[in-house]
Amino acid sequence: MLSSIVLFSPAPLDSDDLRRACEAEVAKGGSVLIVESVADLLASVADDLRDHVALIPLRWDGHDGLELIARIRQSNADAAVVVVADKGDVDVAAQAIEAGANDFLVRGPKLRERIKTLLGKLHALMQAVDQKRQLDEYQSQIAEALQARRPIIGQSPLMLDLVSRIERVARVPRPVLILGERGTGKELVARAIHFAAGPKSRPLVTINCAAFNDALLESELFGHERGAFTGADAARRGKFELADGGTLFLDEIGHMSLPFQQKILRVVEYGVFQRVGGSVELRTSARIVAATNCDLRERIRRGEFLADLYDRLSFEVLDVPPLRARGTDIELLAQFFLDSFRREAESIPARTLSPAAFAALRSYSFPGNVRELKTIIERAVYREAGEEITLADLGLSNESPLPQFTGTFEERVDAYSRQLLSDALRQADGNQAQAARLLGLSYHQWRYFAKKYSITDKDLADTAE
Repeated sequence: MLSSIVLFSPAPLDSDDLRRACEAEVAKGGSVLIVESVADLLASVADDLRDHVALIPLRWDGHDGLELIARIRQSNADAAVVVVADKGDVDVAAQAIEAGANDFLVRGPKLRERIKTLLGKLHALMQAVDQKRQLDEYQSQIAEALQARRPIIGQSPLMLDLVSRIERVARVPRPVLILGERGTGKELVARAIHFAAGPKSRPLVTINCAAFNDALLESELFGHERGAFTGADAARRGKFELADGGTLFLDEIGHMSLPFQQKILRVVEYGVFQRVGGSVELRTSARIVAATNCDLRERIRRGEFLADLYDRLSFEVLDVPPLRARGTDIELLAQFFLDSFRREAESIPARTLSPAAFAALRSYSFPGNVRELKTIIERAVYREAGEEITLADLGLSNESPLPQFTGTFEERVDAYSRQLLSDALRQADGNQAQAARLLGLSYHQWRYFAKKYSITDKDLADTAE
Protein backbone atom coordinates (compact mmCIF):
# COMPACT_ATOMS: atom_id res chain seq x y z
CA MET A 1 0.00 0.00 0.00
CA LEU A 2 0.96 3.64 -0.38
CA SER A 3 2.81 4.93 2.67
CA SER A 4 2.40 8.71 2.36
CA ILE A 5 -0.58 10.89 1.50
CA VAL A 6 -0.32 14.66 1.14
CA LEU A 7 -3.74 16.19 1.70
CA PHE A 8 -3.86 19.69 0.21
CA SER A 9 -6.57 21.53 2.12
CA PRO A 10 -6.69 25.29 1.70
CA ALA A 11 -10.45 24.84 1.77
CA PRO A 12 -12.89 21.96 2.11
CA LEU A 13 -10.55 18.94 1.89
CA ASP A 14 -9.60 19.19 5.57
CA SER A 15 -12.68 17.33 6.66
CA ASP A 16 -12.86 14.58 9.24
CA ASP A 17 -14.39 12.02 6.92
CA LEU A 18 -11.70 12.33 4.23
CA ARG A 19 -8.85 12.46 6.70
CA ARG A 20 -10.11 9.46 8.69
CA ALA A 21 -10.63 7.46 5.50
CA CYS A 22 -7.10 8.21 4.34
CA GLU A 23 -5.54 7.40 7.71
CA ALA A 24 -7.46 4.13 7.86
CA GLU A 25 -6.24 2.95 4.48
CA VAL A 26 -2.65 4.24 4.35
CA ALA A 27 0.00 1.56 4.85
CA LYS A 28 1.07 0.65 8.39
CA GLY A 29 3.65 3.15 9.61
CA GLY A 30 2.63 5.63 6.91
CA SER A 31 1.29 9.14 7.36
CA VAL A 32 -1.25 11.66 6.13
CA LEU A 33 0.26 15.13 5.81
CA ILE A 34 -2.09 18.10 5.58
CA VAL A 35 -0.67 21.17 3.84
CA GLU A 36 -2.47 24.48 3.46
CA SER A 37 -0.41 26.39 0.91
CA VAL A 38 0.64 25.81 -2.65
CA ALA A 39 4.29 26.31 -1.66
CA ASP A 40 4.09 23.57 0.98
CA LEU A 41 2.37 21.24 -1.47
CA LEU A 42 4.99 21.77 -4.16
CA ALA A 43 7.81 21.34 -1.64
CA SER A 44 6.29 18.06 -0.44
CA VAL A 45 5.85 16.49 -3.86
CA ALA A 46 9.31 17.69 -4.95
CA ASP A 47 10.92 15.33 -2.42
CA ASP A 48 12.18 12.11 -3.94
CA LEU A 49 9.70 9.86 -2.13
CA ARG A 50 8.30 6.49 -3.13
CA ASP A 51 4.63 5.45 -2.62
CA HIS A 52 3.55 9.08 -2.41
CA VAL A 53 0.20 10.56 -3.49
CA ALA A 54 -1.20 14.10 -3.39
CA LEU A 55 -4.95 14.74 -3.06
CA ILE A 56 -6.00 18.20 -4.29
CA PRO A 57 -9.44 19.83 -4.58
CA LEU A 58 -10.97 20.51 -7.95
CA ARG A 59 -11.61 24.12 -6.98
CA TRP A 60 -11.06 26.29 -3.92
CA ASP A 61 -11.57 29.99 -3.28
CA GLY A 62 -11.93 30.64 -6.97
CA HIS A 63 -8.73 28.73 -7.84
CA ASP A 64 -8.57 25.92 -10.36
CA GLY A 65 -7.04 22.63 -9.24
CA LEU A 66 -6.31 21.71 -12.85
CA GLU A 67 -3.84 24.59 -13.10
CA LEU A 68 -2.11 23.37 -9.95
CA ILE A 69 -1.53 19.96 -11.55
CA ALA A 70 0.76 21.54 -14.16
CA ARG A 71 2.86 23.13 -11.41
CA ILE A 72 3.07 19.80 -9.57
CA ARG A 73 4.25 18.08 -12.72
CA GLN A 74 7.07 20.63 -13.05
CA SER A 75 8.29 19.67 -9.57
CA ASN A 76 7.79 15.91 -9.84
CA ALA A 77 6.72 14.30 -13.08
CA ASP A 78 6.18 10.94 -11.36
CA ALA A 79 4.15 11.99 -8.29
CA ALA A 80 0.69 10.41 -8.03
CA VAL A 81 -1.91 13.20 -8.16
CA VAL A 82 -5.62 12.73 -7.51
CA VAL A 83 -8.27 15.43 -8.01
CA VAL A 84 -11.06 15.37 -5.40
CA ALA A 85 -14.55 16.71 -6.16
CA ASP A 86 -17.85 16.76 -4.31
CA LYS A 87 -19.78 15.25 -7.23
CA GLY A 88 -19.03 13.17 -10.27
CA ASP A 89 -18.76 14.71 -13.69
CA VAL A 90 -17.46 12.74 -16.66
CA ASP A 91 -16.31 15.82 -18.56
CA VAL A 92 -14.54 17.30 -15.55
CA ALA A 93 -12.88 13.96 -14.77
CA ALA A 94 -11.65 13.79 -18.37
CA GLN A 95 -10.26 17.31 -18.07
CA ALA A 96 -8.44 16.35 -14.87
CA ILE A 97 -6.84 13.31 -16.49
CA GLU A 98 -5.91 15.37 -19.55
CA ALA A 99 -4.32 17.98 -17.27
CA GLY A 100 -2.06 15.30 -15.77
CA ALA A 101 -4.00 13.82 -12.85
CA ASN A 102 -3.68 10.11 -12.28
CA ASP A 103 -7.23 9.66 -11.02
CA PHE A 104 -10.44 11.40 -9.96
CA LEU A 105 -12.06 10.86 -6.54
CA VAL A 106 -15.66 11.76 -5.74
CA ARG A 107 -16.57 12.27 -2.11
CA GLY A 108 -19.76 10.86 -0.67
CA PRO A 109 -21.02 7.55 0.73
CA LYS A 110 -18.57 4.64 1.12
CA LEU A 111 -15.63 7.04 0.91
CA ARG A 112 -13.29 4.68 2.74
CA GLU A 113 -14.00 1.83 0.30
CA ARG A 114 -13.40 4.15 -2.63
CA ILE A 115 -10.11 5.39 -1.16
CA LYS A 116 -9.02 1.82 -0.57
CA THR A 117 -9.69 0.96 -4.23
CA LEU A 118 -7.98 4.17 -5.34
CA LEU A 119 -4.84 3.52 -3.31
CA GLY A 120 -4.65 -0.04 -4.60
CA LYS A 121 -4.67 1.22 -8.21
CA LEU A 122 -2.14 3.93 -7.43
CA HIS A 123 0.15 1.48 -5.67
CA ALA A 124 0.34 -0.62 -8.83
CA LEU A 125 0.94 2.55 -10.83
CA MET A 126 3.75 3.70 -8.54
CA GLN A 127 5.37 0.27 -8.71
CA ALA A 128 5.47 0.60 -12.49
CA VAL A 129 6.83 4.16 -12.21
CA ASP A 130 9.50 2.98 -9.76
CA GLN A 131 10.50 0.14 -12.06
CA LYS A 132 10.81 2.62 -14.93
CA ARG A 133 12.92 4.92 -12.75
CA GLN A 134 15.19 2.03 -11.77
CA LEU A 135 15.51 1.02 -15.42
CA ASP A 136 16.41 4.60 -16.38
CA GLU A 137 19.00 4.75 -13.60
CA TYR A 138 20.39 1.39 -14.62
CA GLN A 139 20.69 2.46 -18.25
CA SER A 140 22.39 5.67 -17.13
CA GLN A 141 24.83 3.66 -15.02
CA ILE A 142 25.50 1.34 -17.95
CA ALA A 143 26.35 4.35 -20.12
CA GLU A 144 28.55 5.75 -17.35
CA ALA A 145 30.18 2.37 -16.85
CA LEU A 146 31.03 2.06 -20.53
CA GLN A 147 32.63 5.50 -20.38
CA ALA A 148 34.37 4.83 -17.07
CA ARG A 149 35.70 1.41 -18.04
CA ARG A 150 38.17 2.94 -20.44
CA PRO A 151 41.41 1.06 -19.92
CA ILE A 152 44.29 2.23 -17.80
CA ILE A 153 46.92 2.67 -20.49
CA GLY A 154 50.38 1.55 -19.50
CA GLN A 155 52.86 -1.31 -19.67
CA SER A 156 55.58 0.14 -17.45
CA PRO A 157 56.46 -1.83 -14.28
CA LEU A 158 54.99 0.97 -12.14
CA MET A 159 51.61 0.81 -13.88
CA LEU A 160 51.46 -2.97 -13.99
CA ASP A 161 52.09 -2.99 -10.24
CA LEU A 162 49.39 -0.35 -9.72
CA VAL A 163 46.81 -2.31 -11.75
CA SER A 164 47.62 -5.45 -9.76
CA ARG A 165 47.12 -3.61 -6.48
CA ILE A 166 43.82 -2.12 -7.74
CA GLU A 167 42.51 -5.60 -8.51
CA ARG A 168 43.49 -6.86 -5.05
CA VAL A 169 42.06 -4.00 -3.03
CA ALA A 170 38.84 -3.77 -5.10
CA ARG A 171 37.61 -7.01 -3.54
CA VAL A 172 37.97 -5.68 0.01
CA PRO A 173 35.25 -3.21 1.13
CA ARG A 174 37.58 -0.82 2.93
CA PRO A 175 38.68 2.80 2.34
CA VAL A 176 41.43 3.49 -0.17
CA LEU A 177 43.67 6.56 -0.34
CA ILE A 178 45.01 7.53 -3.77
CA LEU A 179 48.05 9.81 -3.89
CA GLY A 180 49.64 11.43 -6.89
CA GLU A 181 50.54 14.66 -8.60
CA ARG A 182 47.93 16.67 -10.47
CA GLY A 183 46.89 15.14 -13.76
CA THR A 184 48.19 11.63 -13.05
CA GLY A 185 44.74 9.98 -13.29
CA LYS A 186 43.65 9.54 -9.67
CA GLU A 187 39.95 9.59 -10.58
CA LEU A 188 40.56 6.96 -13.24
CA VAL A 189 42.10 4.76 -10.55
CA ALA A 190 39.08 5.36 -8.28
CA ARG A 191 36.71 4.32 -11.08
CA ALA A 192 38.82 1.24 -11.76
CA ILE A 193 38.51 0.22 -8.09
CA HIS A 194 34.74 0.75 -8.21
CA PHE A 195 34.10 -1.31 -11.33
CA ALA A 196 36.58 -4.04 -10.43
CA ALA A 197 34.57 -4.64 -7.24
CA GLY A 198 31.68 -6.12 -9.25
CA PRO A 199 27.99 -5.28 -9.71
CA LYS A 200 27.36 -4.67 -6.01
CA SER A 201 29.60 -1.63 -6.14
CA ARG A 202 27.12 0.68 -7.90
CA PRO A 203 26.40 3.56 -7.66
CA LEU A 204 29.57 5.62 -8.05
CA VAL A 205 29.34 9.18 -6.71
CA THR A 206 32.17 11.71 -7.00
CA ILE A 207 32.76 15.13 -5.44
CA ASN A 208 35.64 17.60 -5.58
CA CYS A 209 36.07 18.67 -1.96
CA ALA A 210 38.18 21.69 -2.95
CA ALA A 211 35.26 23.20 -4.89
CA PHE A 212 33.15 24.01 -1.79
CA ASN A 213 33.51 25.85 1.48
CA ASP A 214 32.70 23.95 4.68
CA ALA A 215 29.03 24.94 4.82
CA LEU A 216 28.31 23.96 1.23
CA LEU A 217 30.43 20.82 1.47
CA GLU A 218 28.49 19.67 4.53
CA SER A 219 25.21 20.03 2.64
CA GLU A 220 26.65 18.33 -0.45
CA LEU A 221 27.97 15.34 1.48
CA PHE A 222 25.40 14.90 4.26
CA GLY A 223 22.30 16.44 2.66
CA HIS A 224 19.92 18.77 4.48
CA GLU A 225 16.41 18.90 5.84
CA ARG A 226 13.81 21.31 4.65
CA GLY A 227 14.24 24.68 6.37
CA ALA A 228 17.80 23.90 7.55
CA PHE A 229 18.99 27.20 6.09
CA THR A 230 17.80 29.98 3.83
CA GLY A 231 16.88 28.52 0.46
CA ALA A 232 16.43 24.96 1.73
CA ASP A 233 12.87 24.70 0.44
CA ALA A 234 12.91 20.92 0.37
CA ALA A 235 14.82 18.06 1.96
CA ARG A 236 17.77 16.84 -0.07
CA ARG A 237 19.86 13.70 0.07
CA GLY A 238 23.62 14.11 0.22
CA LYS A 239 26.41 12.22 -1.48
CA PHE A 240 26.74 9.69 1.36
CA GLU A 241 23.09 8.69 0.91
CA LEU A 242 23.31 8.65 -2.87
CA ALA A 243 26.41 6.44 -2.74
CA ASP A 244 24.91 3.95 -0.27
CA GLY A 245 25.82 0.45 -1.40
CA GLY A 246 28.41 1.79 -3.83
CA THR A 247 31.47 4.03 -3.86
CA LEU A 248 31.94 7.65 -2.80
CA PHE A 249 35.02 9.25 -4.35
CA LEU A 250 36.27 12.21 -2.31
CA ASP A 251 38.66 14.05 -4.59
CA GLU A 252 41.10 16.64 -3.16
CA ILE A 253 40.41 15.57 0.41
CA GLY A 254 43.60 17.30 1.55
CA HIS A 255 41.89 20.68 1.21
CA MET A 256 39.30 20.08 3.98
CA SER A 257 39.47 22.17 7.13
CA LEU A 258 40.30 20.44 10.43
CA PRO A 259 36.76 20.86 11.89
CA PHE A 260 35.25 19.31 8.78
CA GLN A 261 37.78 16.48 8.84
CA GLN A 262 36.35 15.55 12.27
CA LYS A 263 32.92 15.12 10.69
CA ILE A 264 34.31 12.97 7.89
CA LEU A 265 36.26 10.89 10.43
CA ARG A 266 33.02 9.90 12.18
CA VAL A 267 31.42 8.71 8.95
CA VAL A 268 34.52 6.78 7.91
CA GLU A 269 34.82 5.13 11.30
CA TYR A 270 31.17 4.39 12.13
CA GLY A 271 29.25 4.84 8.89
CA VAL A 272 26.75 7.25 10.50
CA PHE A 273 25.89 10.90 9.93
CA GLN A 274 23.07 13.43 10.17
CA ARG A 275 21.65 15.71 7.53
CA VAL A 276 22.18 19.43 8.07
CA GLY A 277 19.31 20.58 10.27
CA GLY A 278 18.32 17.00 11.03
CA SER A 279 18.23 14.97 14.24
CA VAL A 280 17.88 11.46 12.81
CA GLU A 281 21.07 9.43 12.58
CA LEU A 282 21.46 7.92 9.11
CA ARG A 283 23.74 5.10 8.02
CA THR A 284 25.70 4.60 4.83
CA SER A 285 27.48 1.54 3.49
CA ALA A 286 29.29 3.56 0.81
CA ARG A 287 32.89 2.60 0.30
CA ILE A 288 35.08 5.70 0.56
CA VAL A 289 37.88 6.25 -1.91
CA ALA A 290 39.79 9.49 -1.29
CA ALA A 291 42.45 11.21 -3.35
CA THR A 292 44.80 14.16 -3.03
CA ASN A 293 47.93 15.64 -4.57
CA CYS A 294 48.91 17.07 -1.17
CA ASP A 295 51.66 15.63 1.02
CA LEU A 296 49.36 14.48 3.82
CA ARG A 297 52.16 13.38 6.11
CA GLU A 298 53.67 16.85 5.93
CA ARG A 299 50.24 18.35 6.63
CA ILE A 300 49.90 16.06 9.64
CA ARG A 301 53.27 17.28 10.92
CA ARG A 302 52.07 20.88 10.51
CA GLY A 303 48.80 20.11 12.31
CA GLU A 304 46.72 20.67 9.15
CA PHE A 305 45.43 17.12 8.69
CA LEU A 306 44.12 14.64 11.24
CA ALA A 307 46.39 11.65 11.76
CA ASP A 308 43.32 9.60 12.78
CA LEU A 309 41.58 10.38 9.49
CA TYR A 310 44.70 9.45 7.54
CA ASP A 311 44.87 6.14 9.43
CA ARG A 312 41.20 5.35 8.65
CA LEU A 313 41.50 6.23 4.97
CA SER A 314 44.79 4.44 4.37
CA PHE A 315 43.68 0.80 4.57
CA GLU A 316 45.49 0.75 1.24
CA VAL A 317 47.50 3.64 -0.19
CA LEU A 318 47.91 3.70 -3.95
CA ASP A 319 50.58 5.98 -5.39
CA VAL A 320 49.87 6.95 -8.99
CA PRO A 321 53.28 7.50 -10.58
CA PRO A 322 54.09 10.72 -12.45
CA LEU A 323 54.18 10.40 -16.22
CA ARG A 324 57.90 11.21 -16.39
CA ALA A 325 58.61 8.00 -14.43
CA ARG A 326 56.58 5.75 -16.74
CA GLY A 327 59.03 5.35 -19.63
CA THR A 328 57.46 4.03 -22.84
CA ASP A 329 53.95 4.61 -21.46
CA ILE A 330 54.34 8.16 -22.79
CA GLU A 331 54.34 6.85 -26.37
CA LEU A 332 51.38 4.51 -25.70
CA LEU A 333 49.33 7.33 -24.19
CA ALA A 334 50.27 9.80 -26.93
CA GLN A 335 49.08 7.36 -29.60
CA PHE A 336 45.92 6.59 -27.60
CA PHE A 337 45.00 10.28 -27.32
CA LEU A 338 45.83 10.83 -30.98
CA ASP A 339 43.53 8.00 -32.10
CA SER A 340 40.75 9.04 -29.70
CA PHE A 341 40.76 12.66 -30.84
CA ARG A 342 40.67 11.64 -34.49
CA ARG A 343 37.55 9.53 -33.79
CA GLU A 344 35.86 12.40 -31.95
CA ALA A 345 36.70 15.02 -34.58
CA GLU A 346 36.25 13.17 -37.89
CA SER A 347 36.63 16.35 -39.94
CA ILE A 348 40.25 16.76 -38.84
CA PRO A 349 42.72 15.05 -41.23
CA ALA A 350 44.53 11.96 -39.94
CA ARG A 351 48.00 12.76 -38.65
CA THR A 352 50.86 10.80 -37.15
CA LEU A 353 53.59 11.68 -34.68
CA SER A 354 57.03 12.09 -36.19
CA PRO A 355 60.04 10.32 -34.62
CA ALA A 356 61.35 13.72 -33.46
CA ALA A 357 58.02 14.45 -31.76
CA PHE A 358 58.10 11.10 -29.94
CA ALA A 359 61.66 11.77 -28.82
CA ALA A 360 60.68 15.20 -27.48
CA LEU A 361 57.78 13.74 -25.54
CA ARG A 362 60.04 11.10 -23.98
CA SER A 363 62.44 13.77 -22.70
CA TYR A 364 59.81 16.24 -21.49
CA SER A 365 59.14 16.48 -17.74
CA PHE A 366 55.30 16.79 -17.95
CA PRO A 367 54.55 18.84 -14.83
CA GLY A 368 50.85 18.38 -15.68
CA ASN A 369 51.31 14.63 -16.26
CA VAL A 370 48.77 12.65 -18.32
CA ARG A 371 46.28 15.51 -18.46
CA GLU A 372 48.95 17.77 -19.95
CA LEU A 373 49.95 15.14 -22.51
CA LYS A 374 46.33 14.80 -23.64
CA THR A 375 46.06 18.56 -24.14
CA ILE A 376 49.38 18.74 -26.01
CA ILE A 377 48.37 15.99 -28.44
CA GLU A 378 44.86 17.29 -29.12
CA ARG A 379 46.11 20.85 -29.61
CA ALA A 380 48.82 19.71 -32.02
CA VAL A 381 46.31 17.68 -34.07
CA TYR A 382 43.85 20.56 -34.20
CA ARG A 383 46.21 23.42 -34.99
CA GLU A 384 48.32 22.04 -37.82
CA ALA A 385 47.40 20.55 -41.19
CA GLY A 386 50.49 18.57 -42.16
CA GLU A 387 50.55 14.80 -42.36
CA GLU A 388 52.99 14.53 -39.46
CA ILE A 389 53.00 16.16 -36.05
CA THR A 390 56.46 17.65 -35.72
CA LEU A 391 58.49 18.81 -32.74
CA ALA A 392 57.43 22.41 -33.45
CA ASP A 393 53.74 21.41 -33.50
CA LEU A 394 53.92 20.14 -29.92
CA GLY A 395 54.79 23.58 -28.56
CA LEU A 396 56.90 22.22 -25.73
CA SER A 397 59.04 24.49 -23.61
CA ASN A 398 62.56 25.01 -24.94
CA GLU A 399 63.92 24.60 -21.44
CA SER A 400 65.53 21.23 -20.95
CA PRO A 401 63.68 19.21 -18.30
CA LEU A 402 66.84 17.30 -17.44
CA PRO A 403 69.34 18.60 -14.89
CA GLN A 404 72.69 19.68 -16.34
CA PHE A 405 75.81 17.86 -15.20
CA THR A 406 79.46 18.32 -16.07
CA GLY A 407 82.31 15.86 -16.41
CA THR A 408 82.90 12.75 -18.47
CA PHE A 409 80.07 10.65 -19.87
CA GLU A 410 80.30 8.13 -17.01
CA GLU A 411 80.47 10.91 -14.41
CA ARG A 412 77.35 12.53 -15.86
CA VAL A 413 75.47 9.21 -15.96
CA ASP A 414 76.44 8.53 -12.33
CA ALA A 415 75.38 12.02 -11.26
CA TYR A 416 72.05 11.74 -13.02
CA SER A 417 71.43 8.25 -11.59
CA ARG A 418 72.13 9.53 -8.12
CA GLN A 419 69.74 12.44 -8.70
CA LEU A 420 66.99 10.02 -9.81
CA LEU A 421 67.41 7.93 -6.68
CA SER A 422 67.44 10.98 -4.40
CA ASP A 423 64.31 12.45 -6.05
CA ALA A 424 62.47 9.14 -5.75
CA LEU A 425 63.41 8.85 -2.07
CA ARG A 426 62.11 12.37 -1.47
CA GLN A 427 58.84 11.69 -3.32
CA ALA A 428 58.38 8.52 -1.24
CA ASP A 429 58.94 10.49 1.97
CA GLY A 430 61.93 8.29 2.88
CA ASN A 431 60.18 4.98 2.16
CA GLN A 432 62.76 3.02 0.18
CA ALA A 433 60.34 0.32 -1.03
CA GLN A 434 58.04 3.01 -2.41
CA ALA A 435 61.00 4.84 -3.97
CA ALA A 436 61.94 1.61 -5.74
CA ARG A 437 58.39 1.30 -7.13
CA LEU A 438 58.49 4.88 -8.41
CA LEU A 439 61.56 4.00 -10.48
CA GLY A 440 60.30 0.62 -11.60
CA LEU A 441 62.99 -1.18 -9.60
CA SER A 442 62.77 -4.20 -7.36
CA TYR A 443 63.72 -3.60 -3.74
CA HIS A 444 66.88 -5.66 -4.32
CA GLN A 445 67.80 -3.42 -7.28
CA TRP A 446 67.12 -0.32 -5.21
CA ARG A 447 69.42 -1.53 -2.43
CA TYR A 448 72.16 -2.23 -4.99
CA PHE A 449 71.98 1.25 -6.58
CA ALA A 450 71.49 2.99 -3.22
CA LYS A 451 74.71 1.38 -1.99
CA LYS A 452 76.51 2.11 -5.27
CA TYR A 453 75.64 5.80 -5.20
CA SER A 454 75.72 6.17 -1.39
CA ILE A 455 72.04 7.14 -1.06
CA THR A 456 71.10 7.57 2.60
CA ASP A 457 68.40 9.28 4.65
CA LYS A 458 70.58 12.38 4.54
CA ASP A 459 69.63 12.75 0.87
CA LEU A 460 66.01 13.10 1.94
CA ALA A 461 66.91 15.95 4.27
CA ASP A 462 69.18 17.60 1.70
CA THR A 463 66.52 17.62 -1.05
CA ALA A 464 63.92 19.00 1.34
CA GLU A 465 66.03 22.06 2.18
